[in-house]
Amino acid sequence: MSNIDFKALERAANETRGLSMDAVAKAASGHLGLPLGSAEIGASLFGNSLIYNPKDTKWLNRDYFILSAGHGSMFLYSWLHLSGYDVSIEDIKNFRQLHSKTPGHPEFNDTPGVEATTGPLGQGIANAVGIASACKMAAGKFNTEQHQIFNQKVVVLVGDGCLQEGISQEAISFAGHHRLDNLIVFYDSNDVTLDAMAIETQSEDAVKRFESVGFEVQLVLEGNNIGSLINAYQNAKQSKSGKPQIIICKTTIAKGIPEVAGTNKGHGEAGVKFVDAARKNLGLPEEKFFVSGETRQYFEQHQKQLEKVYQEWQSLFNAWKSANPKLAQLLESAHQQHEAIDIMKQIPEFPTTPIIATRKAGSDVLQPISQYLPLSVSGSADLHGSTLNYIKEGRDFTPACPTGRNIKFGIREHAMGAMMNGIAYHGLFKVSGATFLVFSDYLRPSIRLAALSHLPVVYIFTHDSVGVGEDGPTHQPVETVSGLRMIPNLDVIRPADPEETAAAFSLAFSRVNGPTLLSLTRQNLPFLPGTAQKKREGALRGGYILVNETAPLRMILIATGSEVQHCVEAAKLLGDDIRVVSMPCTELFDRQSDEYKQSVLPHGCRNRIAMEAGVTSFWYKYVGLDGKVIGIDRFGMSAPGNTVMKQLGMTSENLVNILKQ
Repeated sequence: MSNIDFKALERAANETRGLSMDAVAKAASGHLGLPLGSAEIGASLFGNSLIYNPKDTKWLNRDYFILSAGHGSMFLYSWLHLSGYDVSIEDIKNFRQLHSKTPGHPEFNDTPGVEATTGPLGQGIANAVGIASACKMAAGKFNTEQHQIFNQKVVVLVGDGCLQEGISQEAISFAGHHRLDNLIVFYDSNDVTLDAMAIETQSEDAVKRFESVGFEVQLVLEGNNIGSLINAYQNAKQSKSGKPQIIICKTTIAKGIPEVAGTNKGHGEAGVKFVDAARKNLGLPEEKFFVSGETRQYFEQHQKQLEKVYQEWQSLFNAWKSANPKLAQLLESAHQQHEAIDIMKQIPEFPTTPIIATRKAGSDVLQPISQYLPLSVSGSADLHGSTLNYIKEGRDFTPACPTGRNIKFGIREHAMGAMMNGIAYHGLFKVSGATFLVFSDYLRPSIRLAALSHLPVVYIFTHDSVGVGEDGPTHQPVETVSGLRMIPNLDVIRPADPEETAAAFSLAFSRVNGPTLLSLTRQNLPFLPGTAQKKREGALRGGYILVNETAPLRMILIATGSEVQHCVEAAKLLGDDIRVVSMPCTELFDRQSDEYKQSVLPHGCRNRIAMEAGVTSFWYKYVGLDGKVIGIDRFGMSAPGNTVMKQLGMTSENLVNILKQ
């Protein structure tokens, strides 16, 4: 470490403290504790240890940095600014302002250099585990003996709050078991949470906790000492243990503002009234948002050193492409967009016998899709035998087989969701994951962040209604599908037969600007009337006329999933003036042209009835105040699925009786 300019790094650390103080004070909003307390961690990483190129923020072999403790966002913005990313001093001044590049918590795609949307505590560390998994997959898939084009590290900064959230335990357990030795965790262990000192809510031994799940642990007692931090990082980077790494840094929260430093008052804005004196004590001039010429010069020189590393990798990459044209073509395909109609062409039409559940249809559909999209991967929360989403020729993702395409997440739904987001942030692999629909509540925060971040994640959720049967109300979703439809930018698709399922999967695996959730049945469903082409093409539009009236239109029946069959049967009994609309995806239907929507649901017909085995309130958007909704506004019951459906009115007979009243 003799060539390291510690004076320059210490100066940079203090100047980022000044930037954070000035930005939070100007915004009258934000968190000072982490940016000030972890400034030396930032200096050691961005000023010395990380490999990155601010001019090519999507460089395939860059080191990743994820700020799991996203409330400390000014930490990240300050270091991105100094490091040459497209984050100007004006952006720093506009911290937390409308349409700025520096929102309250880091948001993916809003700010160059931000690798993940973080803020909800614990999400970031699980994202990092997902990114580290994707990096392992990429190295296993594309590296050759002659050319190691992927060898980056994934670095994540966490705090006490992140590690108190249960998702963190799920994530680190997965990382340790899968020996993700490309993951380096920095734990900003300042012994403080928002309400109080951390000792009031935790007493665990962090070293033993991480060792017990398979991490290699370093404890840095002087967490604000740059030399100690750089030395710890190099030890972690060069370790041959085959284990993920954690560096526990004993830091002082809000270091630099003595009135609040080391206390829970230092977490947020309480130190703002002391910042002028604090800036003076740090040796900063009166000029706000100050960065010295010496610091600018240091980072300019550091960028030149990093540019050499980048150019050396480019030479390696070009040699790899020349030597491995097929692998290069495969890598390039990761960024190719596939239309749903093209994916659907890979899926053979289903025979009309035997009848099958849409989860089984999904399994059959997934196989040709996985062949067509060789960089697609899937996983399940210990339910492959029920969700049926195993890629049959894909093998398991393990330390010995990083090219495996099936991820066994274990019973870790929340981490699964956040890890899937991490794989999507990485960007080379199309990821899907599965559990029972009712357990979507366990990963709902991760689903929400996928939608917010426009991540093309696919959720394959089965056992989607009271048709689950004997497992009873704990496993029978009734409010779940409608609740998920409330998440902006999440497409929820509930297909009604195998051909609609083919379209649903094609839509999900073609989408690039947000997540898609597939809601599939446990129970077998009959094939709907009409050709495979009609049902597939109709489902691609979210809703379509399945059964057309042959007399002047009197009534429209609308349904999704397992209830469409009942509308079809009811229409046969009610007369030839009844139209049946299958609407597997309301979000997609809503995005259709007004002309198309009017052709399916004409304004002139206000006599509309919707049927779904779930809560009813959502459907009044489509039936209007004059219409009716037949659903289930209560929890289910334990009995065979058909019995429960009949008991709760999900039959064609009940539908007909209600309409005749």
